[in-house]
Amino acid sequence: MICYTSPVVVEFIFGYSKCIKQTNMKRIVNCCALIFAILLAGYTGMAQTATGANESTTKKQTNMKMYVIEREIPGLGQFTPEQLKSASQTSCNVLKGMGPKIEWIQSYVTGNKMYCIYRAENAELIKEHAKKGGFPANSIVEVSDIISPATATGN
Repeated sequence: MICYTSPVVVEFIFGYSKCIKQTNMKRIVNCCALIFAILLAGYTGMAQTATGANESTTKKQTNMKMYVIEREIPGLGQFTPEQLKSASQTSCNVLKGMGPKIEWIQSYVTGNKMYCIYRAENAELIKEHAKKGGFPANSIVEVSDIISPATATGN
């Protein structure tokens, strides 16, 4: 089991909630964050094991599909670093117990939602992970393709 992470991106969240209303501009930013997440996920190559070691590794993906998971968590953007770390640890512990058929790539935190990028053999594994971890999986969508600025130039 591998948990991918980025030094810029805050990891997986669940737990506490505070109600915060989003403006239309925040919704637009959330949509942009989701698009960015999908694009960036294709280029993620650094891995961190679920035990917390900083060993980098890559894993050949066979029979693994990429998914974007939307998690609605009111007040998410107000979580403390300690809350984020605890939630991330919970997620990684659940993944470790589930074996190599599901991987968490990274997650993007917004005001009231999180967009998570996973690789898994099927969506049922993602639902099982959410249930075991005690966090929502409001939407699970399989990624059909990845594009980037390089797509425009054929590179």
